[in-house]
Amino acid sequence: MAELIAARGQVTVGELIEHFGISGPTARRDLEVLSRAGLAARTHGGVFAPGKGGPSEPLFMEKLRVHQAAKTRIGRAAARQLKDGQRVLVDSGTTTLAAARALAGRPIHVFAMDLKIAEAAAAGETRVSLLGGEVRNGYYSLVGDWTLRALSELSCDVFLMAADAVDHDGISNSTAEEAEVKHGGIVCAASTFLLADHSKLGRRAPVPVCGLEAIDLFITDRTAAVRLEPYRTLFKRCELH
Repeated sequence: MAELIAARGQVTVGELIEHFGISGPTARRDLEVLSRAGLAARTHGGVFAPGKGGPSEPLFMEKLRVHQAAKTRIGRAAARQLKDGQRVLVDSGTTTLAAARALAGRPIHVFAMDLKIAEAAAAGETRVSLLGGEVRNGYYSLVGDWTLRALSELSCDVFLMAADAVDHDGISNSTAEEAEVKHGGIVCAASTFLLADHSKLGRRAPVPVCGLEAIDLFITDRTAAVRLEPYRTLFKRCELH
């Protein structure tokens, strides 16, 4: 299977089922093994060979270096929206990491979906709970069945969500496994705040997460004003910082 994916560059699950004469669940299990081994990268309904034209997701340290000032402003603005004593679920991402740093020390209960988020928030009076799950190497996010089960049993006041891309059709992400936990976060929180800088606007990633109507507050940077204008009214509320 790895050889076929490498040769074609990108294939659908249906093509793999037909080519190898296997069932859908078997194909998906095999793809999960290849994904963990770094031999393939999952997309919604298919898979691509790394470096063969599939969507690219920069590693955490690469993301951390870009638009730092904007992310800091967004993170601080998000923290100002939160009240002491609230239960706050914080998504994996470098913009949400800025929010976690701004929250550190306050009497708030942070539920972290990422190792770096937990580390940043754990200070002073801040109570931090780390969701269980599998760690995505190079990204530090928690994904998989354990994470989804934890989210299904959780109730929070606010979900601070990150995104790989935002356009008219909604929020989208590079991987199905992270899209699943984001959706679980939306379900378990009373309100969802989207934190994303201007570079995410007008883009679409392979896996849909939710429509814009699911976002109660979108916090972005001032540079996003022009890109945001075509669909700003589709959000319930927007803030530029």
